[in-house]
Amino acid sequence: MRTSTALAVAFGLAALTACKQNPQNNAAENIEANAENVADNITATAENEAENIQANAANEAAAVKNEGENKAEAVKNAAENKANALKNAASNSTDNTTSNTTEKKKKY
Repeated sequence: MRTSTALAVAFGLAALTACKQNPQNNAAENIEANAENVADNITATAENEAENIQANAANEAAAVKNEGENKAEAVKNAAENKANALKNAASNSTDNTTSNTTEKKKKY
């Protein structure tokens, strides 16, 4: 918006001054106006590109963070599963020993 306003003002001033100047001055004004337009376009393009680079970097950082969190969660889940399996195995072993002892006492 700022660029288009500046361009409109520049063209308006160029049109007003063109009425009072000779053809060489008009050509010089046109060259200057065109150069300013090109410079404004280059600046706008660079600003847009910088914003895109920042947005892409933020997206990549978020993806890396999410991947790390997912891997950490997977490790935690695997550890919990292993701990639960060991607890179950110990519990089953204790239950089997108790059952066997009780069975032996009944036989005698």
